[in-house]
Parts: sequence; C-alpha cells; structure tokens
Amino acid sequence: MTSTWLRRVLLAVFTCLVAAGAQAQTGHETLKLDTPKPSLAPTPPMGWNSWNKFACNVSEQLIRQQADAMAASGMKDAGYQYIVIDDCWQKSRDADGNIQADPERFPSGIKALADYVHAKGLKFGLYSDAGSATCGGRPGSAGHEFQDARQYAKWGVDYLKYDWCYTGQRNAEAAYTIMAKALRESGRDILLSMCEWGNSHPGRWAQPVGHMWRTTGDIWDGWKGKKEWSHGLLDIIDMNAELWADAGPNAWNDPDMLEVGNGGMTTTEYESHFSIWAMLAAPLVAGNDMSRMDADTRRILTNAEVIKVDQDPLGRQGRRVWREGDQEIWVRTLQGGDRAVVLFNRGEKPADMTVAWEQIDLPSKLKANVHDLWSGKKTAGVTGRHGGTVASHGVLMFRISPAVQ
Repeated sequence: MTSTWLRRVLLAVFTCLVAAGAQAQTGHETLKLDTPKPSLAPTPPMGWNSWNKFACNVSEQLIRQQADAMAASGMKDAGYQYIVIDDCWQKSRDADGNIQADPERFPSGIKALADYVHAKGLKFGLYSDAGSATCGGRPGSAGHEFQDARQYAKWGVDYLKYDWCYTGQRNAEAAYTIMAKALRESGRDILLSMCEWGNSHPGRWAQPVGHMWRTTGDIWDGWKGKKEWSHGLLDIIDMNAELWADAGPNAWNDPDMLEVGNGGMTTTEYESHFSIWAMLAAPLVAGNDMSRMDADTRRILTNAEVIKVDQDPLGRQGRRVWREGDQEIWVRTLQGGDRAVVLFNRGEKPADMTVAWEQIDLPSKLKANVHDLWSGKKTAGVTGRHGGTVASHGVLMFRISPAVQ
C-alpha cells in the first residue's frame, strides 16, 4: 500500500514538472496550426479498439487475431477499417527519448504489426496521452509530442487516440493543438482522436484540431448508472443529446466506443446502443472480441442500413425532438432529404409509439416510403405518421423517404 501511494505522489509531482516544461518550451502553449487537418474522416471513423474488452491485456498475438477476425468476419466488408491498440502497449523510452513498445508483449515491434494490419487491407492505430503518463501508468507524450509523432509516422500509424490522464495544469486546447501540429509535421496523415472526456467543452474549439473528440467520461457495459468514472448507456446518451450542432464532416462528437457483444446488456439494449450511435453520427469503434462474435453481435455490428445512417455523407448529427416519460423520438436529416427516425422506449414495459411527420419537419400530407432498419420491412405510401410497438429498452428505427410522385 505504501509503495503504491508513494508512486502516485511521485508521478503527480513529475506530471506537474513535465507539464510546466512543456508550457515553457512552447511559449505557454500558444502554438498555432499552420496547416489544415487532413481530410481523414469525412464520415465517422469505423474500427475496433482493444480497451473495452481487453484493457491492459494487449499483445502482438491478440492484435493479429483481431485483424484477422475483422477481415474474415464481415466487419471489414461492413466498413470497419481501423485496428487500434489502446493503453499499455508502451514500456519505456530509450536513451534518446524514443518511445519503446513492451518487448515481451510485442516482440516483433510496432512497425511489423502495423505492416501485418495493412496487409489485411486495414488501418492501424495507437494510443498515447497528453500527460506525463498514460492512464495505465505507461510513458505519456507530454514534452515528447514531435518526437512521438515522427516515430508513429515511421511505424506506419494511421490513427492516434490521445488521452488526458496525469496532465496537471495543462490547458486542453493547447495540449491537443501541440499534438495536432506534431502529427501534421510528421510526414504521414494520422487521424487524431481526442480523449479529453468533454471537460473543457471540446465542441467549442476542437474542430480545427482533431477529427473526433470524446464528449464524456468512459462508457461501461450497462444500461444506466455511474461506475467510478464511467457511465451507463442512458447516461451517455443524455450527455450527448444537446451537442448535435458541434459535429460535422471531419469533426465528430465521440460518445465513446461500442460495448456491443461484451455481455453486460441484452441484445435489445445493444440494438438500441447501435441505433442511437448511428443517429449521433458517432464513430463506430467496436470494443468486443471479434474472434468470438455470436450471431446477434455480428448481426448488430454489420447492419448495413443502420451503418448507412451513421455514415450519411451530409454529416448532420441527429437530435432528440420529443420526450415524454420513458419515450423519446430522435430524428436525423440525411442527404437527399430522407429522415432517419428512432422511437426509443427506455421503460420496463413495451410501448405503442408513433412519429408524426410534423415532428420531423415533413409536410403532414406527404406520402413516404418507410423502411424498418432492424426488421427489414418496407411500407409504401405512408401518410402523416408511422409507428408500432417498441420493446422495453428497445427501438424502432426507420428510414423515411418521400415517395416519388
């Protein structure tokens, strides 16, 4: 107990020193971005991340296994492309300050692993932190941003998840701007996923800096409630409901990674999870073991019509337009004037729900074709309203298209 306490104290002191040094090196962190960010996320990124299922238990063998599974399971064909190693891949820095992978877990090195992922037709991502240490206590990037960015580029990294532990008094906008500048000067296009947890309202400043930004603390695999620093599905949804104006192509609100298939919620709840993420124009980053997916998990994660809503090129995030008790209506305007609609029942009993055309900014007398995106049922010539029975904790999700007259 004493050694753990002492380590935390020393780490906190070191964090403040490194953060202060980083500020001094950059004129109180007033770096400006000289070049626009590369267009790497015109639609929300889709991929897989190791944290939700495996936490610190990452290895070269595991990442190869997940890349194989993404390529063979239908995930790649559905649009998933990034394989991202989260925390705990790094071990130390060498005498020159270069970040080093854990040699026991990654004996072939990161470049060889990135090459393996690329050979599958996929893209490769890594994790770091804007503090002196990562959330798992590994070396962070504070004071090493440009050095680390050059190393990532040399290894063939396509995506960087950049966390916010042990950052001391650093200013979030300034710290993320430094890494954004470092990535743009690295010689390789690298997507920047900012994981600042929404504390400094990144939607107000992050658009020119990164391609996506976390809006909340971590998600946990449960329907609702707070668990340490993590939040259940309903809590995450509520914290994102009013952020729709902040998002757009190459600049996405990130409500955190998907828990679909990890076992903490029901199949119905996972369908709701995936549906609302699509309405939020959220990055679809799977967090399950893709090598052991059951049929329902694969069906949910590869639902082409729901993914099409998430990836709609207009890039307009959906919003909640009606709420009464446990019942909600969400709408998202799609390219060409279609509407995606979710009828969401948070309650403990099934509920009969309908959406009226006026609630989704369509003329009341308009005839429309309605496609149920989970059952696949198509109904032509619907006028005025549409609905059905929504399961407890479930959704009905429709694509409503004005009928050709």
